[in-house]
Amino acid sequence: MTTYLGLDIGTSSVKAVLVGDGEKIIATASASLEVSRPHAGWSEQDGDSWIAATESAIDQLKVSHPKELSAVAGIGLSGQMHGATLLDKADKPLRPAILWNDVRSAVECGELEARCPDLRAIAGNIAMPGFTAPKLAWVKKHEPEIFAKTAKVLLPKDYVRLWLTGDYVSDMSDAAGTLWLDVGKRAWSKELLAATDLTLDHMPRLVEGTESSGALRAELVSRWGIAKAPVVAGGGGDNAASAIGMGAVKPGAAFASLGTSGVLFVSNASFSPNTEGAVHAFCHAVPGTWHQMGVILSATDSLQWLSHLLETPAPELTKGLDPKPAKPSPVTFLPYLSGERTPHNDAAARGVFVGLSHTSGRAELTQAVLEGVAFAFRDCLRVLNDAGTDIDRAFAVGGGSRSEAWLQIMAAVLNRPLDITAEGDYGGGFGAARMGRIAATGDDPFETLTPPPVARTVEPDKALVAAYADRYAKYRALYPAVRDALA
Repeated sequence: MTTYLGLDIGTSSVKAVLVGDGEKIIATASASLEVSRPHAGWSEQDGDSWIAATESAIDQLKVSHPKELSAVAGIGLSGQMHGATLLDKADKPLRPAILWNDVRSAVECGELEARCPDLRAIAGNIAMPGFTAPKLAWVKKHEPEIFAKTAKVLLPKDYVRLWLTGDYVSDMSDAAGTLWLDVGKRAWSKELLAATDLTLDHMPRLVEGTESSGALRAELVSRWGIAKAPVVAGGGGDNAASAIGMGAVKPGAAFASLGTSGVLFVSNASFSPNTEGAVHAFCHAVPGTWHQMGVILSATDSLQWLSHLLETPAPELTKGLDPKPAKPSPVTFLPYLSGERTPHNDAAARGVFVGLSHTSGRAELTQAVLEGVAFAFRDCLRVLNDAGTDIDRAFAVGGGSRSEAWLQIMAAVLNRPLDITAEGDYGGGFGAARMGRIAATGDDPFETLTPPPVARTVEPDKALVAAYADRYAKYRALYPAVRDALA
């Protein structure tokens, strides 16, 4: 028996996924994480809490499945992207890590683009507060003593890797979210680093996600009773790792993730940026492959906000809708509760309800929220099209995909069939385990990373497609009309 371990270093928890023969999930374990918000718009986390949570999750597997854990031959990593983990010369964190959803560095984004006019062409992305480089520009300006002591900058999963292997390593997909990577060349850019007064010495070594980044330290091999030191794969950023889990590696393979945030992900054969539409163009976690993403900040988060407001659980809100809506809600919703990335790149954007009347009730507001998120996904598809990329269909994943009404709305708004997987966990932790397997075996990722079985397909309702096309045009006109009023 040979097994593989996937570690998903998320924002709210660390999850460990133990996978056996036939890629069957043997067991999972998790440990929670806390986020600190010392000021409005700030989001931080104690880097050592990732290590403690990883220890806890694997310790749980040691108790529940010692035999299977002892057979681990490969470990893979999935991680929350963009987090700035600043280490001193002794590899100790100098301050809490600044996370992906921290928006303090908006001013520094403009300053970076002015300092490096080629930034978008090299990085393939607009400078946004979520990325890592603007965070370091903020630290240099506001915490110069911390910046001066910074010897290494690591992403969250790569700080955990340092503890696992003792090596400074990152992978191409996660590194692409720093704004320091030449994404087309899959190498650190001296020009982008210089814009934040950093050098190659501050950066980890780069490997592909399915390649080895080192081996598990002997101390940890002994702690968990593993027979032979397993290889640790490069791994990937959370969305790329989820794509590995979904088998979305060949060009054109796509998924729509209805999670806290929303992602429309498509794999590409070449580097294909569209910075004007705020499309994310990143390296994929498999060699010689890239991917594009449209990213919206409040997908199921919008529904959770309404759930809190109406003091009604979110599943109850969606169950109250017709599973096959006959027509759009009379109310239109902009889901920009915490700003927006694709296509507006506007941290100041805010949510709006339009079309309220005395007859507007829980059902109308709920349907409007689901539709607003779907329209935001349609914006993502539109700017992907502008970048020369289209999709024929997509897997629907994430918590929101459990709502039949939401699936029907999404399929009609996108005018694309949505495939629903058979029961199973195909997320970042599973994708990480798959990368651990390939790093250990040398298997061809394009042959072995197959998609999961399709349980069913939600086809677009033709009548709804036409109705939503008309409503989408009005949705698109709404943001420019209210933008100045919300500033």
